[in-house]
Amino acid sequence: MKEKSYTMWIEAENWADGEWDIYDDNTDVIVTFDDGSRWVASFFTYKNIQTLTEKNRRTGECLYGKYYWGSDMLLVDECSRNRIEEVIRHLINEGDFENIFDRCEESN
Repeated sequence: MKEKSYTMWIEAENWADGEWDIYDDNTDVIVTFDDGSRWVASFFTYKNIQTLTEKNRRTGECLYGKYYWGSDMLLVDECSRNRIEEVIRHLINEGDFENIFDRCEESN
């Protein structure tokens, strides 16, 4: 399969220095293909789910940590640019990209 050309925006790259922990964090990612279509997913590290669950147990959110849900969630071992690019390429090549990422509404 011919690889599609795209650009990628990672929300965490816009955070202040030191705020992004690639091993314990989550970030939204927008992929824009050459045809102008835009797709979004939220990348969470496995460790970040544990951190969020522990926080929710303390704060009472999500029934005191009894569940966690995220829109368009994709779990990864690390959420570095390299890993995100690797996962996106894999999803495109396997034909799974459109099943996992959500297409953004076109804005006028």
